[in-house]
Amino acid sequence: MPVQKLKEFLDQNRVKYVVITHSPAHTAQEIAASAHIPGREMAKTVIVKLDGRMAMAVLPASELIDLDLLADAAFAQRAELADEDEFRDRFPDCELGAMPPFGNLYGMDVYVAEELTQDEEIAFNAGSFTELVRMSYADFARLVKPRILRFGVRAR
Repeated sequence: MPVQKLKEFLDQNRVKYVVITHSPAHTAQEIAASAHIPGREMAKTVIVKLDGRMAMAVLPASELIDLDLLADAAFAQRAELADEDEFRDRFPDCELGAMPPFGNLYGMDVYVAEELTQDEEIAFNAGSFTELVRMSYADFARLVKPRILRFGVRAR
């Protein structure tokens, strides 16, 4: 079952979504392939620090994060990947690395790569490495109110 906090939030906001169960996979590209979802629609959540403050950077599975682009776009002096030990306690209801991109539920700002806004639907980990939630990007944007920036680069 998807992370309870997320499911309750989506239900309270009358959002239509689908839960997709798939075989265990850990990278966003593996998950997208396992669930038969295009990599551009599979969102991966990367925990970053912008000038020392934790935030979520959300981008397609088919892309890599460019920390310099993120820092510039977010008007930060420095952007770096957060260490798992720094954010482990923020997500007690999630498997580490499978956090849904709902920073508003965890007290974090959310930055979305512009490329994710191109498709009508978005899919993402639902707190585990065996379940995804798929929903409309418009509903996601309405609920999360992310800042849309250009910081993703095509994976080689």
